[in-house]
Amino acid sequence: MDLYKLTVHELRDLIRRKEVTVKDAVFAFTRRIGALESDIKAFNTLTAKETISMIERAEKDVEDGKFSPLTGVPLAIKDNICTKGIKTTCSSRILQNFFPPYESTVTTRLKDAGYVLVGKTNMDEFAMGSSTENSAFETTRNPWDLDRIPGGSSGGSAAAVAADMCAAALGSDTGGSIRQPAACCGVVGLKPTYGRVSRYGLVAFASSLDQIGPITKDVEDAAILMNVIGGHDPLDSTSAEVALPDFTAKLKDGIKGLKVGIPKEYFVGGIDPEVYNSVQEAITVMKGLGAEVVEVSLPHSEYAIATYYILATSEASSNLARYDGVKYGYRSTDHADLLDMYKKSRSEGFGPEVKRRIMLGTYALSSGYYDAYYKKGQQARTLIKKDFDDAFKTVDIIVTPTAPTPAFKIGEKTDDPLQMYLSDIFTISVNLAGIPGLSMPCGLSRERLPIGLQILGRHFDEETVLRAAYAYERATDWHKKKPTLAG
Repeated sequence: MDLYKLTVHELRDLIRRKEVTVKDAVFAFTRRIGALESDIKAFNTLTAKETISMIERAEKDVEDGKFSPLTGVPLAIKDNICTKGIKTTCSSRILQNFFPPYESTVTTRLKDAGYVLVGKTNMDEFAMGSSTENSAFETTRNPWDLDRIPGGSSGGSAAAVAADMCAAALGSDTGGSIRQPAACCGVVGLKPTYGRVSRYGLVAFASSLDQIGPITKDVEDAAILMNVIGGHDPLDSTSAEVALPDFTAKLKDGIKGLKVGIPKEYFVGGIDPEVYNSVQEAITVMKGLGAEVVEVSLPHSEYAIATYYILATSEASSNLARYDGVKYGYRSTDHADLLDMYKKSRSEGFGPEVKRRIMLGTYALSSGYYDAYYKKGQQARTLIKKDFDDAFKTVDIIVTPTAPTPAFKIGEKTDDPLQMYLSDIFTISVNLAGIPGLSMPCGLSRERLPIGLQILGRHFDEETVLRAAYAYERATDWHKKKPTLAG
């Protein structure tokens, strides 16, 4: 049995029944990493020492009959989520030697649930990008085709899960950064409702949009991880005091009678025909499962990209002001005075995409332009959120493509930032509205590249999103399709 092919729930059950040891389970994945990492480049840091320590702890728990939800399950963590004493770089030169003095809430909860960390995954620098080409260290490659991008910014996490280098992973999503790479890599990615999962210990990009979530091999695993990482956290002022349900409890309830909304604005010109056809086929499957399909309108969708790139860059400009070379992070060694040290530390430490977004955000917030840009952006955001609120008065979920095309070639869009930004055209509105969204595989292109289906739900109704996704997954076999990899 190839243990690395197993899902979280399959692996967990084998460990609980003592049919495999934690050591054997984890080492199956670390050997897989050893065989594939030089080609895929999914990881910034491999945590050999910590992995061994966590294996020993999990094995003792098994020996003592203490079983937690993730005992002995190997996971990877995106490199913008703080892990105490383990390097956390955000794939940026400015944090290339940063070792956090504290643990994030999500990784604390994973530890309490018995997980084993195998490494920190590569990403677009400070989560700014849609292709993981903006990392200061490596370009992660898509396991389905090593000449293509894995999506971004959580590309390392998605590639690691798709290549069976970990059982599951955590990513972060500011404008689609969990869902879009999940679509590109043929795995499941869930962005929870804003406030459902604590952001304490997540290095901030845009604080009103950022959300941590799971990237998994199937829908049940996403529900299991949400049970662990979700819930109120007093350390995070944006964490919602909303009861956390058992997300696995209603997975198998089916979708008969569920009203599925299809937004007419999302099925327009510019979508790859193979993506369009695959999503339409998925909608047909949902109809066959008893769902009622109705058309809805999200009329302000056309303003989502512009709104997002005003608000996200403005917040990034503010959040990234702390990296000045003084208290921590990269400091230029060649400077004449304090001001020169600030300038050189930031210009040498940040990459071009981060600089571009800081400049855009600083401009939008500058005197004389605040009302014209940032204030207008907030007003447009309110209208986009209202569109979803109105739609959810008549439907239970909304179904759309996740991305307009399958994964594109590495280097194809790096010289055209506007084209790159359009990769997130179907995901950005979800962050602006704060609602939950899940991507899952629904087809393969002629070139055998995964195509993603996006399912959206009401605020704090991840249960219905997961239930619909699970029903579709059980009725199809797209989640069983795997990239062909040696090793």
